[in-house]
Amino acid sequence: MPSPIIAIPADTREMDGYNWHATPNQYVNAVVKGAKATAIIVPALLEGNDIDSILDRVDGVMISGSRSNVHPSLYGGEIADSNGPYDPNRDATSMALIRRTIDRGIPLLAICRGIQELNVALGGTLATEIQDKPGKWDHRRPEVPERDRMYAIRQKVHVKEGSCIAGVLGPGEFEVNSLHRQAIDEAAPRLSVEAVAEDGTIEAVSVIDAKNFAVGVQWHPEYWVESDATSARLFKAFGDAVRAYAGTVRR
Repeated sequence: MPSPIIAIPADTREMDGYNWHATPNQYVNAVVKGAKATAIIVPALLEGNDIDSILDRVDGVMISGSRSNVHPSLYGGEIADSNGPYDPNRDATSMALIRRTIDRGIPLLAICRGIQELNVALGGTLATEIQDKPGKWDHRRPEVPERDRMYAIRQKVHVKEGSCIAGVLGPGEFEVNSLHRQAIDEAAPRLSVEAVAEDGTIEAVSVIDAKNFAVGVQWHPEYWVESDATSARLFKAFGDAVRAYAGTVRR
């Protein structure tokens, strides 16, 4: 059987006078090494992507993290320079992909910005600059030059017993590398909260009525997928779901 294909929506970036459709290598590498699949990058367009034509050709979708934040207009929030940068093209592409991926029963994994997009796509809201809120821990990435220190595993999350995430990663608690300024505020009605940080921040969800694997995590399992057992288990479960789907639709 050919390698299954996982689509990753791009971010937009301006470099050298050009507009680029770009995805960090750590996500592509995690698809290849962790999920044992082939990655393709979907351009971030406000309009022009035929989402169903894309999904006809792939076996899974991963929504990556990004430096940009979901635009507040999509969940009734307030627009502020301090909450940016924004990427409306990424928003448009990801939201459409998320909804149709779930509708069609295609495996979905949403990471960091991705879990926030998943929540908004299904009708939830986001809290911004959570480090400034009473009782909340500072989840922002450390300002250090070394990437390994920046993405260090440093924070405990508590997993809901009997949840989808518990079935993949095991029950109880474990440590992750959760790096963000924005987080789920009101969870969408179709989402089950599956893991929380010690300060109550939502760290993992699953889609209640999904026909297939549909999970979002606030942390960054892609970064340590080759050396951290928890990260590897998550990507293996995603890859297994992708291969099972591919075996069903491409026989």
